[in-house]
Formats: sequence, C-alpha cells, structure tokens
Amino acid sequence: MMSWYGNGLGTLALVGMGAVWLILLGLIVWLIVRLLTRISGDKPSSAMGESAVEILDQRLSSGELGVQVWQAQRAALVAAQRDGE
Repeated sequence: MMSWYGNGLGTLALVGMGAVWLILLGLIVWLIVRLLTRISGDKPSSAMGESAVEILDQRLSSGELGVQVWQAQRAALVAAQRDGE
C-alpha cells in the first residue's frame, strides 16, 4: 500500500515540481548574470559606444596626451569622420 490517496504523486504533480525547480534555477542564474554584469559594467568602454573623439578627450584630461598631440589627433579624427560621411 503506497498511500491512502492512490498510487502516489500523479503525473501532473511531478511535472509541476519539475517546472518549479526549473524556474528556481533559472532565477538563480539570471540573478548571478545580472549581478556580474552590474559589477563589471561600472566603467564605460569603447565597446559601450564611446567615440574615438571622446576617448581622445579623456586621455587629454587625464594627462596622457599633451595639448599639441591632442589637437593634431583630434583634427585628424574630425577630418576622417567628415570625409567618411
């Protein structure tokens, strides 16, 4: 005798428990991916849509480039963008 209510859990109950576990695992994976992208996404990069001129301006402001080098490279970038359009 397995139980008072028949032959144990029905097929629908087993499918329902499987679906609950799949949803739970999916939520855990989604949460981990969401947290990891939030942690690694703090700094904008060229992959996130920064233009070359913006990167050049940032390098000037951080002191990586001198004003003369910055002016020459910016003029070349602006001319290339204008010719490309």
